[in-house]
Amino acid sequence: MASSASHSLLLLLLVVAAAVGGVLGGGGEERTFIVRVDADAKPSAFPTHAHWYEAAVTAAAASGGCGGEWREGGPLIHTYSAAFHGFSARMSPAAAAALAEAPGVAAVVPERVRHLATTRSPRFLGLLSSPPSALLADSDFGADLVIAIIDTGISPTHRSFHDRGLGPVPSKWRGVCSSGPGFPPNSCNRKLVGARFFSAGYEATSGRMNETAEVRSPLDTDGHGTHTASIAAGRYVFPASTLGYARGVAAGMAPKARLAAYKVCWVGGCFDSDILAAFDAAVADGVDVVSLSVGGVVVPYYLDAIAIGAFGATEAGIVVSASAGNGGPGGLTVTNVAPWMATVGAGSMDRAFPANVQLGNGQVLDGVSVYGGPALQSGKMYELVYAGASSGAASSAADGYSASMCLDGSLDPAAVRGKIVVCDRGVNSRAAKGDVVHRAGGIGMVLANGVFDGEGLVADCHVLPATAVGAAAGDKLRKYIGSSTRQAPATGTILFEGTHLGVHPAPVVAAFSARGPNPQSPEILKPDLIAPGLNILAAWPSGVGPAGIPSDGRRTEFNILSGTSMACPHISGLAALLKAAHPTWSPAAIKSALMTTAYIKDNSNGTMVDESTGIVADVFDFGAGHVDPMRAMDPGLVYDITPVDYVNFLCNLNYTEQNIRAITRRPADCHGARRAGHAGNLNYPSLSATFAADGTRATMKTHFIRTVTNVGGGRAVYRATVRAPEGCTVTVQPRQLAFRRDGQKLSFTVRVEAAAPSKKMEPGSSQVRSGAVTWSDGRHAVNTPVVVTVQAPLQ
Repeated sequence: MASSASHSLLLLLLVVAAAVGGVLGGGGEERTFIVRVDADAKPSAFPTHAHWYEAAVTAAAASGGCGGEWREGGPLIHTYSAAFHGFSARMSPAAAAALAEAPGVAAVVPERVRHLATTRSPRFLGLLSSPPSALLADSDFGADLVIAIIDTGISPTHRSFHDRGLGPVPSKWRGVCSSGPGFPPNSCNRKLVGARFFSAGYEATSGRMNETAEVRSPLDTDGHGTHTASIAAGRYVFPASTLGYARGVAAGMAPKARLAAYKVCWVGGCFDSDILAAFDAAVADGVDVVSLSVGGVVVPYYLDAIAIGAFGATEAGIVVSASAGNGGPGGLTVTNVAPWMATVGAGSMDRAFPANVQLGNGQVLDGVSVYGGPALQSGKMYELVYAGASSGAASSAADGYSASMCLDGSLDPAAVRGKIVVCDRGVNSRAAKGDVVHRAGGIGMVLANGVFDGEGLVADCHVLPATAVGAAAGDKLRKYIGSSTRQAPATGTILFEGTHLGVHPAPVVAAFSARGPNPQSPEILKPDLIAPGLNILAAWPSGVGPAGIPSDGRRTEFNILSGTSMACPHISGLAALLKAAHPTWSPAAIKSALMTTAYIKDNSNGTMVDESTGIVADVFDFGAGHVDPMRAMDPGLVYDITPVDYVNFLCNLNYTEQNIRAITRRPADCHGARRAGHAGNLNYPSLSATFAADGTRATMKTHFIRTVTNVGGGRAVYRATVRAPEGCTVTVQPRQLAFRRDGQKLSFTVRVEAAAPSKKMEPGSSQVRSGAVTWSDGRHAVNTPVVVTVQAPLQ
């Protein structure tokens, strides 16, 4: 007779077999699901978890009920054992729901598809190589730390990844160097210590990849991964420039840190099951930092594969830095919002690439570009045309809207030949618009922002003389063209001015940088901070044109790109430097050091402004502020967080035990957590309170409990100063913290009282007020943002 354990095992195998075979009553179109199992639930009959999963696959094959075509290698896509335990497989939603009820299954998460979200930035951040800054010197430039880049792969032969002068590969390293087309087995070295690629999830959904357009290896055929890797840890390279712009010495944040490339992004996107496989491999390989410049929709943490993978990495002592997303300047656009990740927005530097539009009526409109080809004829004014006007520039097969956007095939060559074409921003890529104009015979292009884009500008390596202008300039340009006649046509030219340094104000919050509040847990301020992400020069593959479009046959060793994708690896590299200098610090302590030392003043001594509007930015734009690496080296105090603290946070979000187990791999006892208060009591380096303005209270109150650890080097007395948000009272108790030794922890309470709005608020509207609590001992200033949001009910 079978034992009860054998019976449970048989039941689980049958359920899993049915699920991956898609035979549980049909239940809709198959898709990929990620299955988390309890680590200790493996039946003793199987020597390893992999054998357990393989048995399920074998049972599925024997059942003969596999839904759809049998995928090469079977329906099982990946197995996971380091960041978390489980597997991914194709199944119907009904089968996934049944599998979620099986013994030993902690969670079944639907897969989502994610998308990809320097010569000046080290100097702008104070990281001087000669003489070396304190952070570089104390960390030995990040030597022996390994940064994982989860992205589009890497170009291994680029000069930024040479290994001259580096010591042996760290003994802790357990990774591999996968080979394939364009990536021979000897591609790795003492700098690029490992490389892998993960495509099974992509191919399970999209079919076998087209190997004439993509390569089944870690080789980067896109450019994004090479660019982000060199920002984090590129070696010193001179000379470096892009088409003559931004000349100087290129270097990453941690020039001696080692790199490991994990390719998960393909033509069809970046698939959760592959991203999770990369996290799993990175943890097993022994990396110290994970850099992830990939984003997507925000969902509860227990359904978010990136949040789940990042938790496993954080628990293993690995710092995870992720891009905030490029959905700005609108609110509630920030992604990668789990509190155990550093969520990074983008700012500018004090460098610009002016390319202004001179109009025939004498006006000059500010623009930016890094076009490096033959310039327009000096002194000549070219006719301007805008297909969104009644100019006849649209092709016979296109409507005015398509032509105004310069979509493929939308322009009439006879109407645009030899002219500068004005294109509205949106729908297709900025560089693709220039290609459309170029193929139609246009001599140049002006890319004009719309109202939503505001004044935010990005410099691109266009394939023809082109520049980008803001919304106000775009309106002037369209009106000028609209008022022209056949006898007096609108004319203009583009004046390329090269590279300007010492620009004011800087930094500003990039218009595209995603904004808070945190749509998943408003108690946690996101983004955490900002870093350089606008017009960043970094390494570029030799086989990809700088415009990133197939028709661009130009080649350049470095390229200038913008995005929170570029900001994220700045923080990843800086985290490696801090970890090298302070090897005992936890991931939370490192993030705390970066946040509490960030600044909010620009180089004009005013509060940073929002590029899209030109007005003062707030905490939902820049979080704690702009990173300041030199101050982060010696923060004085840090807010530390343990995995148990994160479990308590999830309890206070009212997650079920099953929800929490899906993230943390352990059962959760929430009784003590709920006695401790609310989700805002996570020991986070910011304080965020949200109140409902229901009209029933004159004042609204809450409190926060925080604990800080002394890392400033011995005895110290810190005193609190408060900058209260407008209309609020903030009290700190005690007002003084006396530390007797390094490593000592002391706690304090912050009470926030907000006055109800004096006027009735519009339904669904909100008011945001910000301030700060700063602890100072005369040598350190530990800044903690305080944000109060008053929200009116929807009705």
